[in-house]
Amino acid sequence: MTDRHKVRVPYRQIRASYDTETITLYQAYCAEIAIPAVKEQRLCASPRFSFGRMTWIKPSWCWMMYRSGYSHKDPHQTHILALSMTHENFAKLLSEAVVLSNHGGPLSKEARSKEVRVQWDPERDFKLGVLPYRSIQIGISGEIVKKWVENWIEKIEDVTHRARELKAAVDEEVVDAEALAQKGLLPVEREYDVSEQLREILEMNVIGEKS
Repeated sequence: MTDRHKVRVPYRQIRASYDTETITLYQAYCAEIAIPAVKEQRLCASPRFSFGRMTWIKPSWCWMMYRSGYSHKDPHQTHILALSMTHENFAKLLSEAVVLSNHGGPLSKEARSKEVRVQWDPERDFKLGVLPYRSIQIGISGEIVKKWVENWIEKIEDVTHRARELKAAVDEEVVDAEALAQKGLLPVEREYDVSEQLREILEMNVIGEKS
C-alpha cells in the first residue's frame, strides 16, 4: 500500500477499490434495510427504504468509517454495505452531478434542479484523522435513486464486520497500515481516472476551496 503522506495526492481526486468491471461504493443503513438488501440483493427489499430520501454514497472506506463511527455512531447506520456499480453506470451518475459549496448557505438554482450532488469533504485516515486532501461524496435523489437502486447496483455486501474489526485494531493501537491491509481491514484504494468532461463537471482541478 502506498503511503499517501509520502506521495503528493491531488487536492480533489477520486480514490476507490475497483476492478476491470466495477467500482465499490459505501453507505450505512439500519439493520431493517441492510439485512434484507443483502439477502435479496436489492437495496429496496425492505419497505423501510425510502426512494424519497437523498442517499449519499462514497468510494472512500476511511471516510465511511468517519461518517458512521465504524458503524457505532448512529442506530440508523449500524450496517455498512459495499455497493458495486459498473464503470459505465458510475460515469453516467457522475455526469448528472453538480458540485456543492463547502461553505454552506442556500443552494443555487442549478443545485436545486440536479438529482445528483457532489461534495468534496476532507479525507480521513483509518484513525479518522483529517488529511490535507479531499474525498468525494455523491448524493442521489429523485428519479435517479430509483434507476440506481433497481438497475445500477450489481452487488451488495455487508462489510460491517470489517469496520468493527478495524475499530478494535485502532483501540488496540495497531498503527501499521500494511498489516491492516493484509487482514482485509483497509481496502486498497487507487486513483480512479475519469474523463476530462467529468473532471470539469466535478471541478477536480480546484486547488483549495473556493471562497
